[in-house]
Amino acid sequence: MLSAIQDLMKPPAGMAFDFSQPAGEPALSPADGVSWRIFANPIALFVGGVTAVLLELAEPSVRTGVWDHSSFQRDPQTRLKRTGFAAMMTVYGPRSAAEKLIGHVVRMHGHVQGETPDGTAYHANDPRLLDWVHATAAFGFTEAYHCYAQHLSREEKDASFAEGASSAQLYGAIGAPRSWAEWESLLAATAPGLEGSDILADFMRIMAQAKILPVPLRWLQRLLVRAAVAITPEPVRSLPQLRGQGLRFGEATLVRLLARAAALAPLGDTPPVQAARRLAAAPGA
Repeated sequence: MLSAIQDLMKPPAGMAFDFSQPAGEPALSPADGVSWRIFANPIALFVGGVTAVLLELAEPSVRTGVWDHSSFQRDPQTRLKRTGFAAMMTVYGPRSAAEKLIGHVVRMHGHVQGETPDGTAYHANDPRLLDWVHATAAFGFTEAYHCYAQHLSREEKDASFAEGASSAQLYGAIGAPRSWAEWESLLAATAPGLEGSDILADFMRIMAQAKILPVPLRWLQRLLVRAAVAITPEPVRSLPQLRGQGLRFGEATLVRLLARAAALAPLGDTPPVQAARRLAAAPGA
C-alpha cells in the first residue's frame, strides 16, 4: 500500500533523474532542515499537495491559468507526478539541476496568460500569483506533515517556509512568505478574493475517480483527499464544493497511522535516499 504512494515520488516517464549525482553538490534546501523530513513522507506529500491545489483553485486568476493551461483534466496522474518531481528537485536535487529545471518552468510560464471569466487579465509569472502558489504549497506540505506525520514546533514551521526561499526567488515569487506569521498575513489578505467554482467541484470529482492509485487502493486515494480538505484553512474549507467532504469520525487516526508507518518504512531508491547518497559521497565526507 505504501509502495503505491511512494511510486508517486518517482520521476514520470521520460524524466528519469539520478539524484545521487554529482557527488557532493548541495541542494537548494539544507540537508539537515525540516523540508528534507517533510518531503520524505509520501502520505504528507499527497495530502499536502491536494491541500495546496484546493487553495490555488480558490484564487480566480490562478484557477483559470491552471485549468486552461495544464494537462490535469485529461491526465491527472502524469500531471501530479510532474509536479511532484519538480518539488523533489527543489528540495533534494543538486543545485545546478534544480536551477535548470526552474528556469525551464519560468520560461514555459512566460507563455501562460489570458483572462478570467470576469475579464481580469492574468499572467502566470505575475509575482502576486507566484507568491500565492508557493505559499499554498509550503503551507500544504508543512501542515499535512504536522497534522498527520509528526508534530512541528512553531520554529520548525517557520523553518519550512524559510528553507523554500531560494527556490521561490528563482521562480519569481519574490514576496513568498518566509515564516508561518507571514503565511497567515498573506492568507488574511487574500481571503476576501477566494471563491468556489465549478472547477473546484471538478477537481474534487477527478481526485476521487482518477486512476492515481491502483483500483484496490482507490479507497485510500479518496481518504487522503478528505484528509487534505480537513486541513484546508478557512474560508476555503467552507466553500460549497468542499463543505462536508472532510474526514469522517475516526479517519484522522487512520491517516496518522499511515503517515507514521510511512516514516518508518524503507523508502527504496527514491530522491531523498539518492540525495543523501550524493552528499555522503562528497570529498572528505
